[in-house]
Amino acid sequence: MLFIRSLLFNIACYGIIAVGCILNSIIGLFSREATIKIWNHLFIPAVVLSLKYIAGITIEIRGKQYLNQTTGIYAGKHESAVETYVLSNYLKRATFVMKKELTYIPIFGWAQALYGMIPINRSAGSAAMKTMLKKAQELSSKNRPIIIFPEGTRRRPGDTPVYKPGVALLYQHLNMPVVPFASNTGFFWGKSSFLRYPGKIIFEFLPPIQSGLSKKEFMEKLQNSIEEKCRELNMETIKNYPLVKDKLVQQ
Repeated sequence: MLFIRSLLFNIACYGIIAVGCILNSIIGLFSREATIKIWNHLFIPAVVLSLKYIAGITIEIRGKQYLNQTTGIYAGKHESAVETYVLSNYLKRATFVMKKELTYIPIFGWAQALYGMIPINRSAGSAAMKTMLKKAQELSSKNRPIIIFPEGTRRRPGDTPVYKPGVALLYQHLNMPVVPFASNTGFFWGKSSFLRYPGKIIFEFLPPIQSGLSKKEFMEKLQNSIEEKCRELNMETIKNYPLVKDKLVQQ
């Protein structure tokens, strides 16, 4: 049954994404704003509904009081494709910092570029950081929240954290609060996994880290906030869904 539900969901989800990419690759040539609205008011909600009614995965948002629809940097755990597909259902105009290689994928990459993502070439060193900052400043000035995954890649629940300095660059130069967030997505939609396990995905947004800290102070506070809350969510998830406890990396 798990395999069948996962199969049906994957067909529905990737079908929705494919249609969305094709449509928005055309519409985006004429109106970038229309592309944002279509994604976040039509296609992304359709993915969330398919998660619920096909895969049996519901989503709970905690800390909604920390969400601002027109500004802010949101930095959190990246355990699954879920974050990139559904977070803009709750931050409607959000843009993501994403690896540049994804923009090279025909149709999919074009749609991401027209939507207004922030691509980063991770092999380009300081030049990549400057390009990322310039694009982030441009989009932030257009009242678009920025979502970044400080570790730069997907990690398994409980894995040893490896935070990178890109988020600190945004924090220092954009001069705006960073809202940390934790999640438990890796238990239900794991990295490189075909199966989608039913249960409740939780995104928990935490009190903003206000501007003014040094780079070291900021990175320590960010990592401690996210990792501590992730540990709590991991334990809550295992208690409520013992069948997925093997997804947790044991240190």
